[in-house]
Amino acid sequence: MESTDIRVLCTLRDWRAEGQRALLATVIRTWGSAPRPAGALMALREDGRVVGSVSGGCIEDDLIFRYTRAHDGPGMPAGLPQVVRYGVDADDAHRFGLPCGGTLEILLEFDPQQALLGELVHRLKQGELVRRTVCCDDGRVTLEHAEAPQSLRFDGSRLTNIFGPEYRMLLIGAGILAEYLSTMALFNGFAVTLCDPRVEHMGAWSLLGVHKTTEMPDDAVVAFQPDRRSCIIALSHDPKLDDLALLEAIHSPAFYVGAIGSRRNNQRRRARMIEYFDETEASLENLRGPVGLYIGSKTPAEIAVSIMAEVLAVKNGVHLPRELSFS
Repeated sequence: MESTDIRVLCTLRDWRAEGQRALLATVIRTWGSAPRPAGALMALREDGRVVGSVSGGCIEDDLIFRYTRAHDGPGMPAGLPQVVRYGVDADDAHRFGLPCGGTLEILLEFDPQQALLGELVHRLKQGELVRRTVCCDDGRVTLEHAEAPQSLRFDGSRLTNIFGPEYRMLLIGAGILAEYLSTMALFNGFAVTLCDPRVEHMGAWSLLGVHKTTEMPDDAVVAFQPDRRSCIIALSHDPKLDDLALLEAIHSPAFYVGAIGSRRNNQRRRARMIEYFDETEASLENLRGPVGLYIGSKTPAEIAVSIMAEVLAVKNGVHLPRELSFS
């Protein structure tokens, strides 16, 4: 599974390539307890098909009624982008299912250009950070390379949104824990790559949607080309495999690098890396181990939950108190 944003953009690109009329909806402002954050995307086709979301469902239903031919609606309009607002008063908030009087504004772009959508998707899949700017006064859309992520900005006439490449996870070791963790990573929008040079382990792998490789782990990390939207987790319990990957990964921009194992085994790993591979306490500072949050997990499924929770917390910039982490 691709990230939600990528899926919305890919689907919209394909609809437009088929000659289908469609709109792109972007949440541009929220007040109170809005159900979706600024930057959330939804694509709507003229026949009422929807991908992505801007709310819990009620606003999507209203957009379908207003802008499609579904339910005998008026059909898709043409022209410049429009801003619509939901939940201005208590009645609207109740009508559209907005909690606690939440309010949100949405920018609607009618019939976005297929060529620009295709270029945006291509650049994102190449790992590029892209700034997309929409001018509401004339409908012009531009794509530019961005150096760093920024929050969505809208000044009343111009929308600037920076799209990043999808988040990726590289796992070392094709065991049952990797299968559970891969499943959770996929439905959280990560693209997952699994590395295990042991053919007998990889041969039993059954989960679809995961890219598999049997090269040596250090080579797999190099080929993976980690960036700041990447995480690398060693799960094989075999130091010959895990250490190879970690030694390569700790010097990469990956936002999360770690390994499974007991505290004692992870301390031994650190000692090996310092003694034999010229690493230092400073170079190992961002190496996590044992990975995961402390939730009393015992089974592979529970351990996968604890690891995925820690990955998401680090990704989202959440400070984790020492007592919650194994590391």
